[in-house]
Amino acid sequence: MFDNPTFQKLVEADNLTGEVVAVNSFIIEVRGLEGVRLGASILFQDGQHGMVREAYGNKVILFNIDSETMALGTLAVVESDMLNIPVGKKLVGRVVSPMGQPLDGKGAIRTTATSGIFNAAPGIMARSMLNEQLASGVSAVDSFFPVVLGQRIAILGDSKSGKSTFLSQLSANQKGTDRIVVYVLIGKRKVDIEQLLTGLKDSGAMDHTIVVLADIFDSLSQSYLAPYAGCAMAEYLWNSGEDVIIMYDDLSSHAEAYRQLSLLQEVDPGRDSYPGDMFYSHSSLLERAGKLLSNGKTLTALPVVLTPNDDITAYLSTNIMSITDGQIIFDLRVFRQGIRPAVNAGLSVSRVGGQAQTNRQKRLSTTLFKTLAKYHQAEEFSHFSSQLSKETTIDLITGKYIYAALQQPPEELHSLVEQQLILETVILSGGEIEIDVPGIKESAKSVSSKVKEEKDFDRIEAELLKKHTVKSEGGDHATS
Repeated sequence: MFDNPTFQKLVEADNLTGEVVAVNSFIIEVRGLEGVRLGASILFQDGQHGMVREAYGNKVILFNIDSETMALGTLAVVESDMLNIPVGKKLVGRVVSPMGQPLDGKGAIRTTATSGIFNAAPGIMARSMLNEQLASGVSAVDSFFPVVLGQRIAILGDSKSGKSTFLSQLSANQKGTDRIVVYVLIGKRKVDIEQLLTGLKDSGAMDHTIVVLADIFDSLSQSYLAPYAGCAMAEYLWNSGEDVIIMYDDLSSHAEAYRQLSLLQEVDPGRDSYPGDMFYSHSSLLERAGKLLSNGKTLTALPVVLTPNDDITAYLSTNIMSITDGQIIFDLRVFRQGIRPAVNAGLSVSRVGGQAQTNRQKRLSTTLFKTLAKYHQAEEFSHFSSQLSKETTIDLITGKYIYAALQQPPEELHSLVEQQLILETVILSGGEIEIDVPGIKESAKSVSSKVKEEKDFDRIEAELLKKHTVKSEGGDHATS
């Protein structure tokens, strides 16, 4: 008889059994379990859980999911043919571990549905074209590098450059929609986790968010499994008829955990000591996003990658950029210039963003890029000459106004219509009159509901410009 009743029941059901013969931190070698499937869930006599990683006849290598301590001689039994986790809408609004255990003190999660975590991506015939924009509420992203529902777009940047802040803004902006956000936190510090959870609760985003948490003190195995578990939770809702957004914050920590597990397992290291299947482990995860032909619903993936010293040419970042449909790069150099969000407009790109934009939005994006290019050129000239031509001065002033319009603190969000009104009004000023940009941004919120069709934009923008033109003392417009 065994003290663990679940273990006893599995043994009595004649499930495959084995005995722990070697332990190397989170890597466990078991003798027995002959015929076990790769990825099977194993229950140990002491209540801990494992996952089959490799099988060689009667020698089986496992990942210990719970801890790195395991006594030699501990008995093991197969719990199920694959590692299953709880899924379903009951998880929305909760903070859970990668195994679906509640971490928020709100009691047990009452859901009967379960799913394996290593599911295959939908085939090409099961997918549909992407055509609807996902509004993040951040003008610097929505107007320049629009994210499309069902897209995979990487978020890259150095530490403290604004990546997590942007993800929080995007999550908060889904309030009032039917979309569900799955936020996977991997290898984060307690203080960062508390800050993020507080922000989600204060903005109301927690009501439509599932947080999957594997912090820096959890086992390496849980950090490795976290993104796959989060994706399984998102996939179940997606297949059930929900639009889902999943954020992996961040895959650099995931790769680090997988590297350590592989080195403990004595797998031959590849580039930067990562295992040889590092690319596959991320591509197989991100390929699970898209838009289903059967129900028209989408799963949007936003993987985060840390780029120390803003170096986007490193192994992991180039891997992720080659897998995804674009990248938004947060630059510390831009951040230090006081520009928030610190998006690098030169290196960021959304490869499918144009499919979801109207012709007017496309024209605005093109104009913005050209205007900012002229601004940067004029800024270079201004360093060498005290006397600038009228055209150069206009380019400088217009660029400064655009950057002022793009400035957004974390709590400030704008709808797509508001963004269009603000930016088109700034461009309409032509850099020849002084305008009150904060006033335009405030007024745009109150008048955006009046935009019913395209011709309304021109009328409202003319009114905004007239209202927020700063008059000189003599009563005329201030010219540059």
